[in-house]
Amino acid sequence: MRLFVDHYLSHAASLGSPGMDEIRWLRPVRPGDTLRIRVTVLESRVSRSKPDRGIVKASIEAFNQRDELVATMVGSNFIARRGGSS
Repeated sequence: MRLFVDHYLSHAASLGSPGMDEIRWLRPVRPGDTLRIRVTVLESRVSRSKPDRGIVKASIEAFNQRDELVATMVGSNFIARRGGSS
């Protein structure tokens, strides 16, 4: 989660999240492991109630230094839109 927040959300105009779904811990993560994540956007849409923001649903995969998949999750985030109000 820390990698997701520090290296994905901090570079976007995140306005919060209604939560994470489908969280799976597939392998243990040990002290000293080096982790990386891959984020894939699954869908995006304009919020009907607040058109200045979009809702982005993404798949997040975490890998260790041996490129083994250690965790997966699906999350939704509210993201500010460029040009905002259309």
